[in-house]
Amino acid sequence: MNAVTEPAAAPGGARGSRPVRVGVLVTALLAACFAFQLNASMLSPALKNIEDSLGATSAEVGLTQTAFFTSAALFSLFLPRLGDLIGRRKVLAGMLALMVVGCVVAALAESVPMLFAGRVIQGVSGPTVPLCLIMLRNEVREPKRYGTLLGVITAVNGGIAGVDSLAGGYLADHHGFQSVFWAMAGVAALATLLVAALTPESRAADTADRRMDWPGVTLLVVSVGAALIALNEAGKLGAANWPLVIGLFAVTAVAFALFWRTEDRSSHPLVATHHLRRRSTWALLLTTVLTMTGVFAVMNGMIPAFAQDARAGFGLSAEQSAWWTLTPYALAGLAMGPLAGRMAATYGYGRVLRLGLIGSAVTVALMLLTLHGDSRPLLLAASVLIGVTYAGVGNIVLNGLGIVLSPKENPGFLPGLNAGAFNLGAGLSFAVLYAVQTAAAPADKTSTAGYSAGMIAGVVLIAAAFATSFLIPKPVEAEATE
Repeated sequence: MNAVTEPAAAPGGARGSRPVRVGVLVTALLAACFAFQLNASMLSPALKNIEDSLGATSAEVGLTQTAFFTSAALFSLFLPRLGDLIGRRKVLAGMLALMVVGCVVAALAESVPMLFAGRVIQGVSGPTVPLCLIMLRNEVREPKRYGTLLGVITAVNGGIAGVDSLAGGYLADHHGFQSVFWAMAGVAALATLLVAALTPESRAADTADRRMDWPGVTLLVVSVGAALIALNEAGKLGAANWPLVIGLFAVTAVAFALFWRTEDRSSHPLVATHHLRRRSTWALLLTTVLTMTGVFAVMNGMIPAFAQDARAGFGLSAEQSAWWTLTPYALAGLAMGPLAGRMAATYGYGRVLRLGLIGSAVTVALMLLTLHGDSRPLLLAASVLIGVTYAGVGNIVLNGLGIVLSPKENPGFLPGLNAGAFNLGAGLSFAVLYAVQTAAAPADKTSTAGYSAGMIAGVVLIAAAFATSFLIPKPVEAEATE
């Protein structure tokens, strides 16, 4: 792959004459995605160590995790568009440099507030994957080749074959949670250098007389931020502050209404409202939210919890649970990603997405058998299948559609909104599916009725995503014509 070159895009978005070694470019972009994924997943096994080291409660440490993902979602809304205007390499390198700063702050943390600040700064790197995919698209135009490379890069976002979590656990056990953040900082620093030195600069076309729509950014961030905080609070169910939840959703609605009005009147909108009305925008975002809501809490919450449940489940330890569920899930997604990207470009993004959604729904339904059959091999098989169908197909194609359906005059807006939709769906997943699980859980703690109800709700939501996926337009230019 390193020997192949393609003509580079000029700063304004047009193709230039300088050759770009695509293998070198992909190496730099993969380094950036590795760095971001470590921030997202490497800390999970170290949370108990953080509690003990800082004398904090589980809720306080959990709040720092929420801070990271909320920060990542909010910065994803506008940094890709800023990259369109001032240069994507500049923005990506800046994000990675701030990631290093956040890692150092967190590594030096002696209190929860300092750790919280470090995680918020790390969250600036939220749109790393969308920006990498836009930069790749700017250099690789051949549909099948782009689809394959898109799969390679995006597959990392589902977990680095489980090695990230295992390494985080090892470092935390032997050297303390600080060592996890120092390892993150080292990878992020290397990624910063590679992006700055090995990637070409690019911007969207016709940006010379454009400037950033900061009023629109502010209103959109307030709207989405209020929604994410409300969902996190609602996820506490009986312990939630429901007046606060209602108030936050009211803020969400008012801020979004003002955002729409501002964009209608702006000469340089962050998102032109006619783009928001397009099916390529709202149908994709709705499909992403429904898919994430149906899948995310099942694989990242219910299945690992069931595996560790000593009364209703298998009674595995946290490490054993990871080996039987999350690690095979991540490995299957990593292996399937490049193939799914190429299949999407060859046979159609919509067709491959729907295959992934059907497979995800069927697999979650099959997981119901796992609940009633005391079989670890069945648990392993279900984890691998959901890794193939969701992490390896659904997640890859939804990310790709955000790139290939974005308008040429504003290529950063849809990937940014789609990244926000992924995070919104993840928050909704824990709020909705856990609410169903809690409502259906009987007094008998050995019963699997609560888990079953939550998974059935997940299947219904994935089916709804399958239905809305038919509304997503065909990205003709991104698919092979022969």
